[in-house]
Amino acid sequence: MIIQVNTDSNIEGNREQAIRIESVVESSLARFGDKITRVEVHLSDDNSDKKFGTEDKRCLLEARLAGLQPLAVKHQAATMDQAVDGAVDKLTRSIAATLGKLGNQ
Repeated sequence: MIIQVNTDSNIEGNREQAIRIESVVESSLARFGDKITRVEVHLSDDNSDKKFGTEDKRCLLEARLAGLQPLAVKHQAATMDQAVDGAVDKLTRSIAATLGKLGNQ
């Protein structure tokens, strides 16, 4: 599974952050094995110019499953870690449901 982490211009992405996010995504989706070929992580800060507000960190995850259409989920939260965790939970449920319907889980 290839995991690519992308950030918008309002987030200072660094290698340590990317490694941590890749680890969370990979460990959470490991049970699906080779059914997932690629996961793209898009991180953004919706209110960065205002410097206030809650629930302004967003994580969008797009998973490419072998032979299927991509699945995308997003989650907004107060911190980036919470946004990533929430999006990973949603993606895990979405993949399980999709593969379950196909009998591929």
